[in-house]
Order: sequence, then C-alpha cells, then structure tokens
Amino acid sequence: MVGDNRFGVAKKPLYINIIRKPLDRLVSYYYFVRYGDDFRPSLRRRKAGNTETFDECVAKGGNDCDPVHLWLQIPFFCGQDAECWNPGSSWALERAKYNILQNYLVVGVRTRDFIAVIEATLPRFFRGAVALFNEGRKSHLRKTSHKIPPKPETVKRLQSTQVWKMEQAFYEFVQEHFEFTKNQIFEIVDGAYVEKGNLFHYEKIRPR
Repeated sequence: MVGDNRFGVAKKPLYINIIRKPLDRLVSYYYFVRYGDDFRPSLRRRKAGNTETFDECVAKGGNDCDPVHLWLQIPFFCGQDAECWNPGSSWALERAKYNILQNYLVVGVRTRDFIAVIEATLPRFFRGAVALFNEGRKSHLRKTSHKIPPKPETVKRLQSTQVWKMEQAFYEFVQEHFEFTKNQIFEIVDGAYVEKGNLFHYEKIRPR
C-alpha cells in the first residue's frame, strides 16, 4: 500500500467505519442524554430529569434539536479543514464523499451487513464475527432508553432544512457504495447470502 509521509508511516492504514441515518442518530442522542441506555442504565446523564420530547423541542425551536446538530457525519469524514464544520457546505459534502472512495476500505450502513462484509474482506481479523454477532448476548448494547419516534410533522420540518438534505445525501451516497461493495462479495443462493467463490455462508441475514 502507498505510505503516508505526513505521519511517518510506511504503509497506509485500512480505514473502516459505519454510519446511520442522520435524523435517527439525532433523535437517539436527544433521548440518550436524558434517559441513558441499556449499557450503563444506572448512570445519570447530563439532561436527566428533562422530560421534554423531541417533538416539543422542535416545535419551540430548542437548541438540543437544532438541525445544526445533524451536521456531524459529513465533518467527520471531510477532515480537518475549517470548511468541513460549516453546516450546509457543499465543499464539505464532496470532500467527505471523496475521502470515502479514496481512503476507506468499507463504510457500512447496517450493523449486521457491515460485520459480514468486514469478515469477508478482512478474515484475518474478523473471522467468526457474524456468528458472534448473531449468537452473542451483547449485540444490542447501547440501545437508547425511552426513545419516542418523532411525529410526521416534526420529521417534515427537519427534512426541509439544508443541513438534513446534505447529511441525507451523504448517507445515501454511502449506502449506495456499500451495497455495491456487498454485491461484489456476496451472491444470493437459496435465499441466503453466500460469499462468491467461498463456503462462507451469511445465512441469517436475508436479502431485502
């Protein structure tokens, strides 16, 4: 692999990551800081005691649900330039896409599918990961407690913002690229995913 002299390393590391739908992430975090999760349920979070719903927050234009808080995944993949953190920046969006294509082995959008892909592409490190995820008891950890789905009018209001549109465009770009990657690795045999040219079976995750 091509080295990166900026960091004094001979080989470029393999980057992998996973993202989620921007609005789902914001709603989940909104309730997480109020009610916590099932990983450490006894830990008191910084907004504990605040029972205002996400819908109520959006209706009054509150800070915690401000669309600017959706601007998180694009800056992360964009890099260290100041423009990356400018909400709604077209340059930041395009830079984030470029980095996905040039610097990442895989960026997933669904946990189980992502695990199957990295097991197939990096078996030295992740062999058995799908079975562990499917059979393990901790695959669900870090689920936000007391999360109330937003009302349609709330969703519509947020989806009208430029920040949501750009974060959603980034998510859809990653999703399309991930599906392409997955389809290069797996084929569907008798209703189950099977790794092409291998006996690796992805049996418990059915095609959508």
